[in-house]
This record gives sequence, structure tokens and C-alpha cells, in this order.
Amino acid sequence: MPGVQAAWEAARRPVECALTCALEGLRSPKSRTIFVLVRGTKLPRIAQTGKNYLSDAYGVPSAVMQTAATPVNGSRIDFSWDPSDPSVNISSRYFFVFYFAELQSVASNALRQFDIIVNNSTWNPKPYTPPFLFADSISGTVQGQERYNISLVATENATLPPILNAMEMYLIKPMSETATDPGDARAMMAIQETFGVSKNWMGDPGSPKAFAWEGLNCTYPPAGLSRITALNLSSNGLVGSIATYFGDLKALQYLDLSHNNLYGSIPDVVGKLPLLVFLDLSSNDLSGPIPYSLLRKSQNGTLSIRFFDSPFDKEAKSIPLQGRKKMKGALLTAIVIPIVAVIALFVLSIFLLCRIRKEKAKRLEKGGFESVFLGYLENGNPVAVKVRSESSSQGGKEFLAEAQHLTRIHHKNLVSLIGYCKDKNHLALVYEYMPEGNLQDHLRDTSTSKSLTWEQRLQIAHDAAQGLEYLHVGCKPALIHRDVKSRNILLTADLGAKIADFGLTKVFSDSKTHITTEPAGTMGYLDPEYYRSYQISEKSDVYSFGVVLLELITGRSPVVPINDSVSIHIGEWVHQNLDQGSIESIIDPSMGGVYDVNSVWKVANLAPHCKQEISRERPTMTDVVVQIKESMELEAPP
Repeated sequence: MPGVQAAWEAARRPVECALTCALEGLRSPKSRTIFVLVRGTKLPRIAQTGKNYLSDAYGVPSAVMQTAATPVNGSRIDFSWDPSDPSVNISSRYFFVFYFAELQSVASNALRQFDIIVNNSTWNPKPYTPPFLFADSISGTVQGQERYNISLVATENATLPPILNAMEMYLIKPMSETATDPGDARAMMAIQETFGVSKNWMGDPGSPKAFAWEGLNCTYPPAGLSRITALNLSSNGLVGSIATYFGDLKALQYLDLSHNNLYGSIPDVVGKLPLLVFLDLSSNDLSGPIPYSLLRKSQNGTLSIRFFDSPFDKEAKSIPLQGRKKMKGALLTAIVIPIVAVIALFVLSIFLLCRIRKEKAKRLEKGGFESVFLGYLENGNPVAVKVRSESSSQGGKEFLAEAQHLTRIHHKNLVSLIGYCKDKNHLALVYEYMPEGNLQDHLRDTSTSKSLTWEQRLQIAHDAAQGLEYLHVGCKPALIHRDVKSRNILLTADLGAKIADFGLTKVFSDSKTHITTEPAGTMGYLDPEYYRSYQISEKSDVYSFGVVLLELITGRSPVVPINDSVSIHIGEWVHQNLDQGSIESIIDPSMGGVYDVNSVWKVANLAPHCKQEISRERPTMTDVVVQIKESMELEAPP
């Protein structure tokens, strides 16, 4: 049985399916594979070259449509297909697409005409004739069966046999989530094609939520379509001018295009995004005029812009202002030279306000040489303001290090820095506000925090792991956090997790396997190999994260008290209890027994691997992300 197989590039297209369903397979240029499976009939291929065909509604490229199969002798093509998915049953449904294009010039007295029959059901309402040198398709849905018998049968009037260029079969899977807004989806497809983004971007950009494209954040309303609100393409090797397609993401609030090779001017459509509050264009080669729409929003405080390490910083005086509205030179200078100064001045005003009203401001946290206060921007949005103690002789270096690192990184699982200020002895960092506080308080202080379910704990672990993975893999050069702990994992209103506190973070060169540095971090989380050898690598963060995983399982602190005078490490406590009984003996009782024990076991096995004594035997954070994802799948309802 000869077969034809070709993979093609294609954009996501609407399909004949209810809104509550999605086609598994129409997800990616790389995931679409075509098979023509023919039994019992010799089907030679006919071909045509030198012609670019118009794509059909499902985006088939011309390379696929330039060949077709036809019987040598006879008037029909017969073949069958057996679904390979063992879960297919009578309630399953498939979506079939047959592709046709006439490749031969048919004489006026000849006719190619046939019917498409699937399991004795004719799919074409009238006899079908393929269009000459034009891609066409016939599609429909079928109920699940053990075998599908497919026939293409010439009509009585036909003088030529049937042909088949290609065929696709997709299993339709129910979805409880709505699709992404079509305008947003088209824009993302265009951005992917324009820049050749190498991320694992497949299918609907935002749906289902568990498989949303990397670098995207979306809203998921109870009714209606999901919208893309954040896009992080930092350090993705983008080359070229900023595509105007970004202006089609009308719900976008955060856009990070930093650390790429973008050049040319900034399109005005970016400044006209109605909801945009954060734009990072640093470390590119942009030049030309800054759109007035961006300058206006930056001046009135509704938009934070970063242009660090770009020609704008060096050539600001020569950059003309766009738009009809004239501004005074002093104001223009304050905005344009560089725009970073707007952020710094903006943060300074917040800092002074907090200092003046310190006795009235709500203190979120107090550390050894810093305090964190709740503040508000002019638009009413809450922020967290970390203020260094004026009396402290420590912390200045850590403050500046944290600001330096956060100006070049932006990820959905890392707390965002809105701005910072250094004015003599006054230092302040302004972060996005995380309303649910830190993970440690949720695990320990049950009197003020609602107990976390196992499903929520898994999601927090997955989010935090992705944040660390980005530091280790996505940042160039890589970063080592050095102080991973439950207190530095902050939670959003919907309990999404973000890594915070980058004061001890170190730059880690790809050409080195370790960095020699004096031990720093928090006892109980500190990598013993690092403590002994002063040699740190990204595996030190992996060790600390293993301790966090044990905290999530047990609800206990890294140092577990045995009696009034004796305490042991949480890793040893877990090991002792597992040796004496079942895993239930270590699971946090506040979860009320609501969990999949296999899911807990998987994380309980992962944590000791993260805490291996020898660092090279520990997994990478990429491995950890994969393992936690598998545990989440075990916990998910069938």
C-alpha cells in the first residue's frame, strides 16, 4: 500500500465544529501531517509544477496540492482508515478534510466527476468536479467507529477516474474553555510568521489555558472569547522592524520586545493600543521618531516605557516629536532624554510620598534593611514599594543589583519592576502589587489565609518553576536567583505564582559551570554543596526549589521541630516518615484528604532528586517543569 506524507505550514482556521469543541491537530505548521492510505488499488501519482495554487480555507500550501493519486485502471479509489487512538468510542467524533485540485488540462469532451463516500454516506450534495489548478476541499464530521471505509467513485457521465490530492483526519475533543478572540489569534499568527518565532507555538494562542502559547497571558471570562493581555518576546532573536500586527492586539497591557535585533522606528499603532501600560524596547537598535501617542501616555503616567541600552538613550536630542501638539522644550527634554528618566522621576515621587506618609501607609513586609509598603499610582493601581531603611548601612548593593537585573527580564512568572529610584541615601523599588502575599504565609498562617488545595499547590509549583527556568535558560546570560524560598514566591489574586526578590541574583555565563562566590541565601534552603565549596551553579536554585516542593506537600517549614530542643531538616523529616508508613503521614492535613495520591507521590519523588547532595545529579529546572506538569495531569479530573 503506497502512501503519501507531507508536512505543511498552515495558520489556524475556523473549522466545522461547535464553539465548545476544538480540533486536536489543527494546532501548528509542524503538527499537521497528511496521509493518503490506500489498500488494494494501485494509485500512481500525477504531478504539475511551475504553478502556485491559491490556498483553500484550511491553508494548504501549493507544494502539497501539486501531486494527486488516481487509479491506473478503473473508476474508483477505495481505502480504509483505522483510528490509532485507543480512547476512541462511539461517542467520539472525527473531522475529515479531503483536498482536490485538477492538475491536468481536461479536454472539452472529457469529464472528471465523482462522489465522495464515507461509510456508505455520500458527502457531496451533487457530483463533484475538481477545479483546474485551484485548491479545493470537502469536509465534514463522522461519529467514532473502529474503521472508516472511504470511496471516491466516478459517476456514470464521467470519462476520467477520480483523484485525491490529500486528506486530513482530526479527533474532535470537547473543551470547556472558549477560543481566543479571532483578531488576537490572527495577529499572533502573523507575528509568528513575520519573525519566525521558534517557540513551541501551536494551535489557538490562548486556549485551552493549560496549553496557551509560551510568553502569553490571557483573560478567560466566564462568557465570551479570551483576550491576550500580555506578550513577552524578550530574548527571542527577533530581527527586523516592529511589525504593525502588534497594534491589532487591542486588549494588550504588557509588551516586552527587549533584547532582540529590532531596528527602524516604532510604529504609531503601538502607542495607540488603548490598554497598554508597560512597554519594554530596551537592548534593540531602534531609531527615528518616537510616536507622540507614546510620549503623551508616558508623560501622563499611564504608560511605563523602557529604552535601556538603545540608540534612543544616546540620540535623544535628535529625535523629533511626532504629532500636531507642540510641547515646551523643557517638557520634551524631560520626556525624551531619555524616557527612562520619566520612570525614575515617577518612582521618586512615589518614594517621597511614601516617606512623607510612612506612618499612614500599609506596611506589607519588614526585613532586615528594608520595608515594603502598599502604594497607589495616579490611576489608582496598587503597587508594592520596597524602601531601604535610611539608617541601614547595608542593602544598597543588593538594591541596585535587583534593579539592574529586573530592568532586563520580564516573564509572566517573575514579579515585574515598574520603576526604581536612587537619590543619595534614598533607595526604592516599585513592583506590581501581589494581593495574595507570599506562599509561606499561606502554608503556615492558616488563621489569616485560606488553606491551599493540592491542585492550587501544583499550579503554584509549576508557575514558580517556569519563572526559575526562564532565569536559567531564557536569560542571556543566565541568572541564578540564590534565594529561592516560599517567602519569595508571591501570589496574584487568582493564586498565580511569581518569583520575587532578586537582590542576591548572580549573572551566570554559559561558558562556566560554576561561579565562586561567598554563600548567601536562607538557612534551610541553602545548597550544602554551595555552602561547603563556595561554588554556585543553577543547580543551587534547583536544590532550594526541592525544599519548596516539600513545603507544598507537608505545609511545614524547612526546619521541623521535633521537641523543645531538637529540630531537623524537612528533607530528613519526610524521609523518616515515609520509611515508617504511607505518604499520608507527611501530607498537609489542611488539604482535607482531597488529592490524587499518585500526583502527590510524583512530587514527593521529585523533591529528593532536586535535593541530591551532588549538584550534577540534580535535574534542570526544565526537567522539573515537565515533571510537575505530569503531576498536574494526574490530579486533573478525567
